[in-house]
Amino acid sequence: MACWELGTAAEALTELSWPALSVFQPSAFPPPQHLNGTLNASDVLEIAVRTVSNKPASSLSLIAEQGSAADPASIGVAVLLANWTRSDPSTTVFASAASGQLEQLLHHVPRSDKGAISHRQDEVQLWADFVYMVPPFIAYYGVLQGGSEGRALMQIAYDQCRLYRDALKDESGLWRHVTLGDWQDDSHWGTGNAWAAAGMLRVLQSLNHSSDARLFVNQQGNLTEWIQEITTAAWLYQTRAGALLNVIDALDSFADASSTSLLAAVTYRMATFTNDTTLIPAANRALAFVKENIDEQGWLQNTVDPYVFDTPSAPEAHSPEGQAFVVLLHAAYSAWVKSLSNSIVGPR
Repeated sequence: MACWELGTAAEALTELSWPALSVFQPSAFPPPQHLNGTLNASDVLEIAVRTVSNKPASSLSLIAEQGSAADPASIGVAVLLANWTRSDPSTTVFASAASGQLEQLLHHVPRSDKGAISHRQDEVQLWADFVYMVPPFIAYYGVLQGGSEGRALMQIAYDQCRLYRDALKDESGLWRHVTLGDWQDDSHWGTGNAWAAAGMLRVLQSLNHSSDARLFVNQQGNLTEWIQEITTAAWLYQTRAGALLNVIDALDSFADASSTSLLAAVTYRMATFTNDTTLIPAANRALAFVKENIDEQGWLQNTVDPYVFDTPSAPEAHSPEGQAFVVLLHAAYSAWVKSLSNSIVGPR
């Protein structure tokens, strides 16, 4: 699996199987210092252990020589969780790996003139995908660190979302996929918009559940608005079948179950957070579409090829990120349903 696929899998497993450890719960900060039989996150920590074990000592990035400066950071939250919950307090391997990844991003990756950290290592190029890979890691790191240095990292996570939005958002509210560098993709790629919305959502939840949430009220308000810009614009192009197109606003594009899954997950999470149910009918139609496109073996069908962006996955091929998006959708829908039950029952 590619490094961003490992990071997305770790996040999906956390949200589905260990929700108390996910940033969508106040219990995420701080995590318990000792996990147990019922809350062990063993599958998530296994990803972190393998990543750190395989990392060359000379590499600051969690996975070396990826071309992308951003993608390895997607595993950073799992590595930080492994450090926080380590059984041996004298072990520093996870802390060193996480701090090295942070050092790489902040001081060894080129930036745009405005200060946006490049998605690519060899040139300044901004991809919407970056927003899911890097800002959630920096925000999580900052909340765990605490104090003035932690708050500075939380602000950096927010600022990177802001800078990427400034560079990629069009008047419609949708984001272009890639800008700057030696090539660009001006299309409103469905998965790129989903990465951006979902990444900003994780930053929003990290800020909201931190002990310093009151100091980031304006940032939380902006992130909420920016996420809703994407979801509101995207669902305007939903097909009758409930799908989003691979290029959201290109009528000759093909239906893509991957981006449909992740943007539906974001929509359910946002409704749970804001109590604004305006987009829930669209999310429900998307959920029905996704269910219809899961085969008997559990594989999501009718996905974009995640490695070329503009082509459907080949027959018998499967999208690892698409599989993770379905898990994220299930977790988000479950949280939405639980919130409805809680509102009906009310406080005791």
